[in-house]
Amino acid sequence: MATRRVHITGASGAGTTTLGRALATLLAVPHHDSDDYFWEPTDPPFTRKRDEAERLPLMERLFLPRAGWVLSGSLVGWGDPLIPLFDLVVYLRAPTELRAARLRARESRTFGVEATRPGGWRNPETEAFVAWASAYDAGPPEGRSRAKHEQWLAALPCPVLRLDGSRPVGELGRHGDGSAAADRVTAPDPGAISRWSTEDGVPPA
Repeated sequence: MATRRVHITGASGAGTTTLGRALATLLAVPHHDSDDYFWEPTDPPFTRKRDEAERLPLMERLFLPRAGWVLSGSLVGWGDPLIPLFDLVVYLRAPTELRAARLRARESRTFGVEATRPGGWRNPETEAFVAWASAYDAGPPEGRSRAKHEQWLAALPCPVLRLDGSRPVGELGRHGDGSAAADRVTAPDPGAISRWSTEDGVPPA
C-alpha cells in the first residue's frame, strides 16, 4: 500500500503547525502535532512534560499505523524511531523577528493578552520562551537549534524539502504535498522522490 506520511519541522514560530494543518486538509489525511505528545494536557498548557516512554506508544495507538498523516513539530532524539515511516520531511525556516512576533501572538491567544503583557502572570514565561526560540539560528547542536536540525536532516533516508516559512501558507501547502522543484528536494536516493510531482519551487529559505 502506498503511503503519504509527512513530517514538517523547523524552529518554533516557523509555521510548522499552520502548514501541517493546511497540508493535511489538502491531502485529506489526519494532522497531529508533536507538542500534543511531548506535553501532558494541563491547564494552563505546556507546564508538564509527558514521560518520554509514553509518547511513542500513544502515537502508535492514535495514528502511526495509518497510510497517510501529517506530523508537525520537532521530535529530534525522542522521536527518532519514527524516521523509517517518513515519506517526506519538510523543513521550514523563517526570520527570527517574524518567528518571535508569531510566538508572542500565539502566547497571547493561548493565555490572554493581559497575562502575557509586562506585569502579567505569564509574562516571565513568555519572555523566556521567546528568548529561547530566538537563539535557534545561533544555538549549539546540543539544544533545539538549526545546527542540531541540520545534522538530523542530513542523516534522513527520505527526501527533505526546504521551504521559506515566511511565505503564504497556501503557497507552501502546494509545495508541501511534494510539488517542488527537484533542486529544492534532497534525498540519498533520487528515485525516492519519483512519486512526488515536481514543478517550480519557492525561493530557497
